[in-house]
Amino acid sequence: MEAMYIYIGLAAVFGLFMAWGIGANDVANAMAASVGSKALTIKQAIVVAAIFEFLGAVLAGGEVTSTIRKGIVDSNLMSGEPELLIYGMLAALLAAGTWLLIASKNGWPVSTTHSIVGATVGFAAVGIGIDAVQWNTVGSIVMSWVISPLTAGFIAYFLYQSVQWLILRHEDPVARARRYVPVYIFLAAFTVTLVTILKGLKHVGLDLSIEDSYLLAFVLAIVIAIIGAFFIQRIEPDRNAEKSQHFHTVERIFGVLMIITACAMAFAHGSNDVANAIGPLSAVISVAQTGMVSAKSSVSIWVLVLGGVGIVVGLATYGRHVIATVGTKITQLTPSRGFAAEVAASTTIVIASGTGMPISTTHTLIGAVLGVGLARGIDAIDLRVVSRVLVSWVVTIPAGAVLAILFFFLFRAVLP
Repeated sequence: MEAMYIYIGLAAVFGLFMAWGIGANDVANAMAASVGSKALTIKQAIVVAAIFEFLGAVLAGGEVTSTIRKGIVDSNLMSGEPELLIYGMLAALLAAGTWLLIASKNGWPVSTTHSIVGATVGFAAVGIGIDAVQWNTVGSIVMSWVISPLTAGFIAYFLYQSVQWLILRHEDPVARARRYVPVYIFLAAFTVTLVTILKGLKHVGLDLSIEDSYLLAFVLAIVIAIIGAFFIQRIEPDRNAEKSQHFHTVERIFGVLMIITACAMAFAHGSNDVANAIGPLSAVISVAQTGMVSAKSSVSIWVLVLGGVGIVVGLATYGRHVIATVGTKITQLTPSRGFAAEVAASTTIVIASGTGMPISTTHTLIGAVLGVGLARGIDAIDLRVVSRVLVSWVVTIPAGAVLAILFFFLFRAVLP
């Protein structure tokens, strides 16, 4: 009985640490385009993320989550020794959280999913055996390093080119913005609403078919576009500001749009990626209480709240480092550029949800930001920053694995 409380207590602490890492790194990615384009200040971004990430995590974070994320390990192989799963999941949480702390401190935007994947692969390979790891799944995750940023970058490139072609290169860009930005609002609202429905509401019991999901997103997008058009018409040009910055009023119009996308992306992200922290935590609680290994484990509301709190605190305390990298250091963002990046990222997530393409939110957004930068020319991108980011991506899975192996042996030696 005493051992059960030790396991659950450690899992809660390490789960909170992992959720903190998600907030410091992944949430910072979701907010970076809005902050880098100055549509939101850092304080406003923290408030938006605090509200919508927490709501996403608690309301839609999942009543049931897979014991082992992404089907990487065959859990049946541990049925005879359930304590192995406890040691492994504790090691995975602490390892992934530690790597996210290192990455966030250095401003490296890495994938929280890949961090927990690497850690899980590490403990499974040494704790159970090489054959216990589903290497096909790991291979598809490695493929996503290339697929998701390329897809998002391609979409962002052409989206920002269309902004330049339809609005920025004309004599009266404000009039063109009033005409075309409602269309972009519809596009943004449709893709982000679809992301929220497909990725953010699947756990609430809202079991909509693909057709119903698209129809609901279409209707909501039209409503949001009409509301957006109303506010756009009320924005008066500031002639003094236009003298120092030619597109000042146009960027204000796009700024309205950026706030909407930031809220929706935060909700969808909170509901989806909180599982990286609470999945292993729920697994430990389930095994500690029942003594049995199960493929699925129910999630208590306190676990969801713990995940939500950790994410918010992580963003508030350490998020600024990754926000600086993604929002300002890779390429200079404005609301129109940030809009192209966020819509491209959310569109890629929609495509991935529909096709089963392996994806990382982090890699997708970085690819989209690079695509916007390329639309302005290769000189608009800081290639030294990009090279450091790419190295951190490649290192993430091995780093998580090595740390998890060390912690696994430590816990097996020390814990009852």
